[in-house]
Amino acid sequence: MNDKISKTLAFKLGALLAAMPLTANITPEQRGLEIAVEVDLRDTGFGDTKAEMEMILANRHGEKSQRQMAMRTLEVEGDGDKTLITFDQPRDVKGTAFLSFTHKEGPDDQWLYLPALKRVKRIASNNKSGPFVGSEFAYEDLSSQEVEKYTYKFIRDEEVDGAPFHVIERYPVDRKSGYTRQVVWVDRNRYIVTQIDFYDRKDELLKTLAFEDYQQYLDKFWRADRMMMVNHQTGKQTELLWSDYQFGNDYTSRDFDQRSLQNAR
Repeated sequence: MNDKISKTLAFKLGALLAAMPLTANITPEQRGLEIAVEVDLRDTGFGDTKAEMEMILANRHGEKSQRQMAMRTLEVEGDGDKTLITFDQPRDVKGTAFLSFTHKEGPDDQWLYLPALKRVKRIASNNKSGPFVGSEFAYEDLSSQEVEKYTYKFIRDEEVDGAPFHVIERYPVDRKSGYTRQVVWVDRNRYIVTQIDFYDRKDELLKTLAFEDYQQYLDKFWRADRMMMVNHQTGKQTELLWSDYQFGNDYTSRDFDQRSLQNAR
């Protein structure tokens, strides 16, 4: 384990220990934070990844359209991940690219390159709750889910189909978030998220995101091959199918600057 990863793990472990009182009786808020930190710890140290992705959009009548995409991710010490998504098909969206710098504190930086206009558009903070290229994913859903972006509360432990889960609530720190809260199901054995219910600004159930068909890489890191986002208020849904995950690509910050938006393939 290199020094950078060791320092990051030490920082997060310190945050976990600091959140725990000296007595055995911890509050629901402290227990929720403890679970969130453990989820984060188990996915720390992957370095970078790239993967192929198919996006399937379905309207309330079941009519579907498809898009082929590719994604790169760079883990950043002391901050959130950097992510670059590029569109390969169909022809009308080919060359479109999205770049996101997630931050542990403060608003994320996000840009969208539109080849038809040949310009880079910055996504304003108050637009982060808007739909990402017509899908049921909002721009804020595409940020890496850093612990510091939420406050937490433990709700209960339960079993689903015989498997044990923690259920926690998390509340966005960003006042411009499109959500009041999210209910998260965490696999108690692997500490991976399997479902998130999103509640809108009226605190009504808006969407559910399900993570399925997890695969393990490098004997540690879990990635879902399928994600399904269902919008309960519109009847629309967006499915993401992931394939060809690769780690250790030697990416650097230069692979994630604004120039890479126009040059990415």
